[in-house]
Parts: sequence; C-alpha cells; structure tokens
Amino acid sequence: MVKEPRPGRVKTRLAADIGPLPAALWMRRRLARLVQDLSAPHWTTCLAVAPDRALHSGLLPAAPRMPQGTGDLGHRMARALKAAPRGPVLVIGADIPGITRAHVRDAFRQIARHGAVIGPARDGGYWAVGLDTRRPVPRDLFHGTRWSTEHALADTLATLPAPVLLPVLDDVDTAADLARLSD
Repeated sequence: MVKEPRPGRVKTRLAADIGPLPAALWMRRRLARLVQDLSAPHWTTCLAVAPDRALHSGLLPAAPRMPQGTGDLGHRMARALKAAPRGPVLVIGADIPGITRAHVRDAFRQIARHGAVIGPARDGGYWAVGLDTRRPVPRDLFHGTRWSTEHALADTLATLPAPVLLPVLDDVDTAADLARLSD
C-alpha cells in the first residue's frame, strides 16, 4: 500500500516535523529500497498505488502496480486482498524500515498454515495483514477500524479470523520515528 511520494500528499505527519519535500524524498527512497529488498522469485511484489491517477507515476519504483481505488484504508486494503490472485496474500505498509525478506517469507508460511496473519506495531497499529484468499475474505474485514489511532490493531483483530501474530515492527510517522528507525 503506497501513496505517490509527492510533497504535501505523502507522510503528512512526518512532513509537519521535517517539511513536505524531505518527507516525500524519504518516502521515495524508502519505496525504492522496499521493492529492491522484498522482491523475490517466490512471490510477486505489487504496489497498490494511491491516488489511482498516480498509477504510472515516475516517482514510484519499477514494479507491478494496481490502483487502490476509493474509500478509507480498510476499503482499499480489502479491495487489494480480493483483487490478488487466489492464495496467500500479504498487504504491508510501505514505511516500515525494519521489514526484511525473511519477515515476508515467514508471513507467507504462517498464512499457508493458519489462514491469517497480522504484524503489530508498538503504536497500536500494524505493519502487515495477510489472508489465504482461497477462503472467502470476511465481509466485515476492517469494518469500524479507527485508522491512524492506537486502536487500529485491536479494531482490526475484531474482524480478522484467528490471525497468527507476526513480529512487532514499527512505521515512520514522525521525526522521532525517523531518527530511531530509518535506514
């Protein structure tokens, strides 16, 4: 799940601390590194892009892309899960400096064994959610989730069928996060 790294439109909380251009440049580098680090022959790394008009943006790294569509983050993630090929699907945030190919590989193994996973973050959110889409995606998945709050993980867990918890990883929302987490 990625937003086009355009100043003023991406990482707005981080931009409030460091400015819109540095925040967008950080996100652009993070996306390039993410695609490089997470691409593997065992899975397809696809960018779910917002806004949809940015699908062919030169600000995004070369990788398969799909539009996120409209709605809140839950609607857009559910749409990505349903649009993916049938099988294990993992949706991750693009601003997680600590994520590795080993995290993704383990998540796919857990999805294959248990059907659902979620990767918590210390701030009450999460960095990944995955399902085996050979099973129906729950109709109420993400319903009522309070996005960008300390309740996002708990709210999502209420709609997710018995997920296995992945390791805790954190995203970059502020300058303090950037100093603590960035690569």
